Amino acid sequence: MTTRAEAEQLVLKVPTEPYYAGRWQAGRDVNTFDVVDPVTERRLATVAETGAAGVDEAVSFARSALDDGEWARTDGAARGRLLDRVADLLEARGEEFAAIESLDVGKPGFEPRVIDIPQAVRTFRHFAGWADKVAGRTVPTPGHMGRPTLSYTVREPVGVVAAITPWNSPTMIAAWKVAPALAAGCAVILKPAEDAPLTSLLLASLIEEAGLPAGAFSVLPGRGEVTGRLLAGHPGVDKISFTGSPETGHTVAVAAAKGFRRTTLELGGKSPQIVFADADLDAAAEGVAIGVFANQGEVCAAGSRILVARAVYDDVVERLVARARDVKLGDPFDEGVTMGALISARQRERVCRYIDAGVAEGARLIAGGGRPRRAGYFVEPTLFAGAANTMTIAREEIFGPVGTIIVFDSDEEAVALANDSDYALAATLWTSDLGRAHTVARRVRAGAVAVNGWSPLDPALPWGGSRLSGHGRELGWSGIEANTEEKTVTVVL
Repeated sequence: MTTRAEAEQLVLKVPTEPYYAGRWQAGRDVNTFDVVDPVTERRLATVAETGAAGVDEAVSFARSALDDGEWARTDGAARGRLLDRVADLLEARGEEFAAIESLDVGKPGFEPRVIDIPQAVRTFRHFAGWADKVAGRTVPTPGHMGRPTLSYTVREPVGVVAAITPWNSPTMIAAWKVAPALAAGCAVILKPAEDAPLTSLLLASLIEEAGLPAGAFSVLPGRGEVTGRLLAGHPGVDKISFTGSPETGHTVAVAAAKGFRRTTLELGGKSPQIVFADADLDAAAEGVAIGVFANQGEVCAAGSRILVARAVYDDVVERLVARARDVKLGDPFDEGVTMGALISARQRERVCRYIDAGVAEGARLIAGGGRPRRAGYFVEPTLFAGAANTMTIAREEIFGPVGTIIVFDSDEEAVALANDSDYALAATLWTSDLGRAHTVARRVRAGAVAVNGWSPLDPALPWGGSRLSGHGRELGWSGIEANTEEKTVTVVL
């Protein structure tokens, strides 16, 4: 396993300039921003911020690649081979990506090694398989003015796709957006979050090495209010795929609406985990704890609303408190650490304000709630009991390691509580009753429902939500549909 010192040396080799038109654009932008290690609070790198001229050039080159460049002449089979090559390169350098992501985000090293990087590899491989299968269909019609017709559809790339990604799982979510769009034949411009851009810049190196034609893929680092705003509002962008907060998602949607451009928006959640009385309580407690504390709770699908049947409420609370106490907070590169630091001082302050609000509104703090006296943006794994679904900590996305435990008395009440939310991204059910599992899964409003396992991920499964969780789907065939336009052709015979 890579040490902290080795990871810091790897960062020095990561390019820190925009990548577009098939090359690194060194010295083009005068403004820079610092990338800070959440654990040490030290600067990891200084990255060039892509300004207006760079965004214009990147979009222009992407358009040229799509309209009359080599990428436009690259067929589905060839696109598939290129994506397979990216997957191979990413897998070969997986340890490097995992180490840099731990350093950049502050998450324990086992998470990117077991989840993020393998999922990214699988995503590129999955869509490599789709690339030569983006097919249309024939449609029977009664003819035209007494003459027979042949009507069929074709699926064409939606165009230039701006992929704007968050900082919590930068490699995996970049793959979710980039792989299906490239498989569909789109040109992709990736704008990573300014808090964690390093693995996205490294990904550009891999894609360049894989041999994608110039203009097919670009990475534009920069702050959201600068590069992100310029990219979202650019008339040469045909679609924006954004993952982040509802507030920023609204800004993106308004910018896209000016040109009636397509969007896919994944905007977070307040996901319920429902523990029924017949559940395997040990397995449920383990899974619920993962759903709350994985990646420091900085997960869009975090199961932070824990709904527990009254008959087993005390038992579940006891088990969850024990698991919270078992969490080892510390440097992700230290042995045995299971929770790292939050991404920034700003995010730590946000999480602590929610903890204070929970106490003020009368919830019972039963685990954590404090900040360790050390460098780094750490917050203890935190649990509230005796809470109500009307409390702020149950209504708003905290994006930190904070779980709110709420009691219910019937399946009807559990469903009502689960659906009483402005979000609808994911849900988890813990039960040994197969009939109950299927019945409740149908009734809970969520884009994805897991039974007896928190948020299983697979690139073959569509992902997305509704309400404040956004709209549209990524991954699976839905990922291809989201990046193509269906054209109808009718020939009068």
